[in-house]
Amino acid sequence: MANLAASIRSGDRRALARAITLIESTRPDHRADAEALLEALLPYTGNSVRLGISGVPGVGKSTFIEAFGLHLIDRGHRMAILAVDPSSKRSGGSILGDKTRMAELSRRSEAYIRPSPAGTTLGGVARRTREAMHVCEAAGFDVIVVETVGVGQSETAVADMVDMFVLLLLPGGGDELQGIKRGIVELADLVVVNKADGDLAAQASRTASDYAHAVRLLRPASAEWQVEVLRCSALEGKGIPEIWDAVGRYRDKLGAVGEIAKRRGEQARAWMWGEIGETLLAALKRHPGVRSQIADLERDVIAGRIPPAKAARRMIETFLSGPN
Repeated sequence: MANLAASIRSGDRRALARAITLIESTRPDHRADAEALLEALLPYTGNSVRLGISGVPGVGKSTFIEAFGLHLIDRGHRMAILAVDPSSKRSGGSILGDKTRMAELSRRSEAYIRPSPAGTTLGGVARRTREAMHVCEAAGFDVIVVETVGVGQSETAVADMVDMFVLLLLPGGGDELQGIKRGIVELADLVVVNKADGDLAAQASRTASDYAHAVRLLRPASAEWQVEVLRCSALEGKGIPEIWDAVGRYRDKLGAVGEIAKRRGEQARAWMWGEIGETLLAALKRHPGVRSQIADLERDVIAGRIPPAKAARRMIETFLSGPN
């Protein structure tokens, strides 16, 4: 792991890919190695701009990220994109086609694109996205973008792992009063109306104006920042510099009062407790005594012979009673 960590820090892209594959593995021996690797890299993390990007399917997330990434590379930055693809409920597979949707960006040495399957993790991100983000930081990428699967208003987990959450919207994409609902809009630090070009330009202006009024009705997450609503055309590259400028203003204002550091600390604490929950559930399922009664309890629950809460309590009691 020390050799792998050294290779990552030297900029070896193959080592970076191997490291992310390792931390995404569910094998117990791989988890031990992954934890050792992350501990070795920890002193070299935390020096990037962490951005989360979400939006409904068809909003143009990949096109936007490519235009955004090319703009940042031209300004001397190195960018890593952690793209989370939805996994099939039937087969468990994912397409993982984000590199094909960002063809020009994927050819740049200053960019690294890593698609990962969402698996059974809810909230639009993969379970190990946080760890992959730290590995990319240690590899020298100073801008990390997490692209969610983008399936609607439940894509909120990404807001708990980044410095700034950017929400992409379509011009006239539904009722403008969506902006005042308690949901994903409330978590956004920056709202961007994409596809503000051609016949949609005027509609994009109206949508941006409507959302600008709507977000003022929401309680801001920070007293230092009022959510901005911007327009852009990722296809034509218009509005991209203004979005990066907004990111800079956000980081300057929140960084000056220590809010970004505080947010990252709270995110790390939540990450710890989330990991405890995931690890305990996996250990419970592996417990011999629990495994021996899972099938019977599931049949009883399906048939309505026992309440699910009682079945769950029986398994937990068995787990707590000892290894046998």
